[in-house]
Amino acid sequence: EKKNKSNMQRRLVRNIVANSKVIARSQVCGSMMMKNMNTIKKQQGHQYVSFNTKSMIQLGQQQLLRAYTTEAPDGVEIVELPSVSPTMTEGVIVEWFVAEGDKVEPGDILCSIKSDKAVVEFEYQEEGYVAKILEEASDNPVPVRKPIALIVEEEGDIEAAKGFTPSYEEEGQEEVKEEEVVEEQKAPEPAKEEAKTETKTASSSDDRIRASPFARKLAIEKGIDIGAVVGTGPNGRVVAADVEEYTPSARKAMPDVIASADYEDTPTSMMRATIAKRLLESKTQVPHYYLTVEVEMDALMEARALINKRGNGEYKLSVNDFIIKAAALAMREVPEVNSSWQGDVIRQYKNVDVSVAVQTDNGLITPIVPKAEGTGLVGISNKVKELATKARENTLQPHEYQGGTFTVSNLGMFGIKEFSAIINPPQACILAVGTASKKITQNAEGDYESVAVMNATLSCDHRVVDGAVGARWLKAFKANMEDPLRLIL
Repeated sequence: EKKNKSNMQRRLVRNIVANSKVIARSQVCGSMMMKNMNTIKKQQGHQYVSFNTKSMIQLGQQQLLRAYTTEAPDGVEIVELPSVSPTMTEGVIVEWFVAEGDKVEPGDILCSIKSDKAVVEFEYQEEGYVAKILEEASDNPVPVRKPIALIVEEEGDIEAAKGFTPSYEEEGQEEVKEEEVVEEQKAPEPAKEEAKTETKTASSSDDRIRASPFARKLAIEKGIDIGAVVGTGPNGRVVAADVEEYTPSARKAMPDVIASADYEDTPTSMMRATIAKRLLESKTQVPHYYLTVEVEMDALMEARALINKRGNGEYKLSVNDFIIKAAALAMREVPEVNSSWQGDVIRQYKNVDVSVAVQTDNGLITPIVPKAEGTGLVGISNKVKELATKARENTLQPHEYQGGTFTVSNLGMFGIKEFSAIINPPQACILAVGTASKKITQNAEGDYESVAVMNATLSCDHRVVDGAVGARWLKAFKANMEDPLRLIL
């Protein structure tokens, strides 16, 4: 009876997915579908319907909808490529751990997937047999939620399932408004003016271009001016296919000296593409401002040397460990900095989860030291070393790099005296730290002395952190660094 109920649940969900392409054309249709789901839930008495359909057909203006144009046979489960990070749109299947015909049980690992951040193992949560692998392990990226395998409930269904290949389409969900804007009807232009009109339409401002939300999103990701794309949709509307097929005009010829220069092109990795996209969004959409303070480092250097000496090789604290701890404790005095912009609200976090910038061969990644305000220096040191090793080996798990409430970026080991870092949204601030260098300064008694000074620059999101708030945080950070007992006691 339990098995029959499970089969009935799967068939019902598959029917929902198969019909979602037609139903989920708009938010209006989406709300109608949810009403239908509630009706089905009441009729069938299955609590799972409400949960699964919400996860499958969330209807947002910018969300992508993937649909199968061919319904799967009974007993065949279509396995999709999962999203293992918030920024992931495609992934690379690194290795399959099962073969066609193998039996799988809940918790078995099907394959390892390389996302834009790390390599993650994909666990399957049901019982069955692998009937067909649709996407082999390779370096070619696979879109999120594209079918990658077929799994059947009974071993005897394997042969029948091998003849089935689901068709897959990716569509941009278009926003449908109840009130349509009625455009003024213009008299037809003479035939001679048609070419000019088309050119004008293509080059007009973005807000006057008729384009689907997904086409606009795709154009931003690809760095394409949506106004330069000629639409083939209804009334000249630009659709996703137009952006995909768009070919920019040939570049102007460069001088011979540059054209003949020797060079090498390196393909853009998924991580590098994600970094480029997020940094561009941050720099263009987040109102940055910068505050810099000088921190005297002599007392901290002495304390660090003493602590490491007493460690007898069991641990070795770095300056960065002290910086992370000092930043986390400064949040207790100025908690407004430990916040993020959420559009309609500013979210202030209770714990300080510090993201630490780590350079890898594939690009920059920011693993997280959780609850740093309550973690000792040795604990922070061990955690940072562990995360840095995983980052360079590309084995970080999603929970180890997703989130974070504040970021520290330290280039002091490269001799950089001072720099300004780009904020990591939705965080409100990032601290950029340079190297410590000697400086002649006058002490309280009026005598001149040589001290080690480090520059720290705080990049702030002005929507969340005002200048005075940022200044108070830097003052607290400076006090923590210059009195290392605060970090120990």
